[in-house]
Amino acid sequence: MDLTQLLPQLGGGLFTLLAFVVSLSIIVAIHEYGHYIVGRWSGIHAEVFSIGFGPVLFSRTDKRGTVWQIAALPFGGYVKFLGDANAASVGGTDVAEGRDSRHTMLGAPLWARAATVAAGPLFNFILAVVLFAGYLMVSGTPRDPVTYAAEVALPPAYASELQPGDEIIRIGDIVMGGDKMLDTLPVTDRVEYTVNRDGAEIVVQGPYPMPPRASGVTPRSAADDAGLRIGDVITAIDGAPIFAFQQVIDVVNAADGRDLNLTIWRNGETKDVTLAPRRMDLPQADGSFATRWLIGINGDLFFQAATDRIAPWTAIWMGMQQLWMTITTSLSALSHIVTGAISTCNLSGPVGIAQTSATMASQGPSSFVLFIGMLSAAVGLLNLFPVPVLDGGHLVFHAYEAITRRKPSDRALNVLMTAGVALIGSLMLFAMLNDLVLCP
Repeated sequence: MDLTQLLPQLGGGLFTLLAFVVSLSIIVAIHEYGHYIVGRWSGIHAEVFSIGFGPVLFSRTDKRGTVWQIAALPFGGYVKFLGDANAASVGGTDVAEGRDSRHTMLGAPLWARAATVAAGPLFNFILAVVLFAGYLMVSGTPRDPVTYAAEVALPPAYASELQPGDEIIRIGDIVMGGDKMLDTLPVTDRVEYTVNRDGAEIVVQGPYPMPPRASGVTPRSAADDAGLRIGDVITAIDGAPIFAFQQVIDVVNAADGRDLNLTIWRNGETKDVTLAPRRMDLPQADGSFATRWLIGINGDLFFQAATDRIAPWTAIWMGMQQLWMTITTSLSALSHIVTGAISTCNLSGPVGIAQTSATMASQGPSSFVLFIGMLSAAVGLLNLFPVPVLDGGHLVFHAYEAITRRKPSDRALNVLMTAGVALIGSLMLFAMLNDLVLCP
């Protein structure tokens, strides 16, 4: 067992809090650094760069006069520019009207203010792409043809005659190659594999290609709440033997939400687990959502497949595609929630995000990195919403100034900011109600 699997058992709530603080602090630091560095490049002086709020735990002042600090409440951060009346850069002090006004947020040219504001979400998107690309470069892309690389831990009944280096030509009657799907393969406990071994084509025996083994566990799902882990193998459901992941899908669909008794094999030991499938809304390729009964585990091949390295520029392009998919899926989900097409349980608040952070961290560094990338993309998108107090709201004010050639009045700003705070606060309370009461 590695450290990432051991920590949740030792810490519980402490581990959940730690995972949440680490992921949030990374995202906030990158977001605020975007504001800071573009502001500096634009001639706007930053007085304070803070990770967290409240009492200052550590601080230092750099040669430019900026105070870098870590505060006691690690649930956000801010950059306070010269002349700002507050950390939200709303209103100004007398400095904004003095000889140094060019170096303040209020006194800087419109282009400098707009670029500084937009840089926060932009840096979140850049972080997401970098993490997605790094994940892809580390994991690689499956080799074509599919090549057996190594075995994974499975019960003795899943013994295989395949050997490392075998190139799989056919599984049963299905010729492999490209994006060949295995959903048409008859479900049997033993399957014939035609492989290329050392230049010779031979036939060997092996288990069904996708066994009921959890290659991933969805955070806050029935499986997650029941304590299932990556590597667990379902050997029976309600006493009936299971040997293919497709059987799990069929049983869960037929259960219609009733409790299921699972027999789990884990590292040579068996245990019984009872859980109830939950309705979950899954995004589709056309932007719609499909509602299905799920327990929250993913399946994969019964072996580790050989992979090829991905070139850095290819990984970055794929990371950008993943970012775009994350953004469009998030927007589609939000619109479906607003129209009532899918459940409001798809909206998570701080508690839900913290629980998800802990689950992904417990699944290993690569899963945690991927989660931080997705959360960074979501934070960047959220900050672009045209709501006062968010970066998107500031950009709307700048757009108004560009069109009308005058800034919004202080009274209008104060009213809109108050409304924005009320809206964000209401959404936060609703999301927390979701996490704790409505959709625990």
